[in-house]
Amino acid sequence: MHQVMQTEGLRDEGFVSSGLPGSPEPGFFLSAFAIMTAMKNEIQNLAETELASETVFKGRLLHVKSDRVRLPDGTESTREYIVHPGAVVIIPVFDNGDVLLERQHRYPLHRDFFEFPAGKIDPGEDDLVCARRELEEETGYTARDWRPLFTLYPCIGYSDERLAFYLARGLEPGNHGRDDDEFLEILRVPFGEAMDWLRSGRICETKTVSGLFWLEKTLQQGW
Repeated sequence: MHQVMQTEGLRDEGFVSSGLPGSPEPGFFLSAFAIMTAMKNEIQNLAETELASETVFKGRLLHVKSDRVRLPDGTESTREYIVHPGAVVIIPVFDNGDVLLERQHRYPLHRDFFEFPAGKIDPGEDDLVCARRELEEETGYTARDWRPLFTLYPCIGYSDERLAFYLARGLEPGNHGRDDDEFLEILRVPFGEAMDWLRSGRICETKTVSGLFWLEKTLQQGW
C-alpha cells in the first residue's frame, strides 16, 4: 500500500522516483519503507520514566495515582491513572452453541447491561483459578473444558486494567455463591441472537463485544 505525500524533500533524498505513471503533482506515492526511513531521525524510545508517585485515593477495589514522569525529550509531566487488580472474563458456551450471559445493573451509568461473567483477580491468584471461581460464584455453573483466549487492556489511557479471556465449555448447573451486594439475572441466549443484540446495540459493553467477536472467529474460522 502506498501513501500520497505532499513534500518534495524526500524526493531529493532519493526515497522515491519522480517517474511514477499517473502520479499527481506536487503529490507523489511513497512506499512504507521510505516512510520508515524518513522517520529515522524521529524519537525512537517513547518510554516515560517515573520520577515520583503519589496515591491520591485508595478504595476497596481501585486506587488512583498521580505520578511525575520524565518524557522522551527530557521534559517532565504528570500522569494520573487508576490501578486495577486485573480481571478474568469467561465466555461460557453450551453444547448446542448457546451462550450464557448476565444482566447486571451498573451504577456509574445507571442502567442494566448484558455481559459475559467476569470478576477481579485476587492477589496472587492464578488467572484460570479465578475464572473457574468466578463462573461458579456468579452463575452457579461449572465447566469441564477451559481454553485461554487472549488478554485485553481496555482503558490504556487511564488505567493498568488487564482482562484475561477464557472459553468455557461442558457447562453443568449448580449453586451460585454471589456476594451479598451482587444481583444478577442469568440468561441462556442462542449465539445468533446474541450477535443480533450486538448489532442492534443491546449489547454494548466492551468485554462482551470483544468476547462475542472472538467467539465468532473461533466458531467460523477456527481461531
